[in-house]
Amino acid sequence: MLEFREFEEKDEELLVSYLNDESLTRFLSARIPQPYTNESARWWVNTGSKIGVVYAIVSDGILVGTIGAIPGEFERQRTAEIGYWVARPYWGKGIASQALEKFTQLIFENTNFIRLYASVIEDNRVSAKVLEKCGYRLDAVLEKAIYKNGAAFNELHYSKIRI
Repeated sequence: MLEFREFEEKDEELLVSYLNDESLTRFLSARIPQPYTNESARWWVNTGSKIGVVYAIVSDGILVGTIGAIPGEFERQRTAEIGYWVARPYWGKGIASQALEKFTQLIFENTNFIRLYASVIEDNRVSAKVLEKCGYRLDAVLEKAIYKNGAAFNELHYSKIRI
């Protein structure tokens, strides 16, 4: 059973374990410190996860990832950037798609956002497929818009509009 909840102190150890896995973090934002320390996890639980609408993704009572939406500002106040990740031991089980579908519905039903968007490194075909499966549309390919780990990558820009 997939559920969302707020992050708790008990999540810190798993966050450190998950977010020191290069196979996971290679496609995540450089905002996530590397190496990911206990202090990083404590900040996330107490402060970072309180910015925007952010939830722990829990499957069968175990933290397996996160999903969130960060509101835009000024003229983009009705738009939010979404992001998500699922820890490697839980890949291939449909958790990301299920979480994104549920989260998108929750956001559109409980906020005034009319547009959600996500940016994906082009090499992250799995995340692109998750977005497409959940009805997000590819709006643009921004050439060499992301620079990470010493290389430039194209950025895939997806969005979904409230119907």
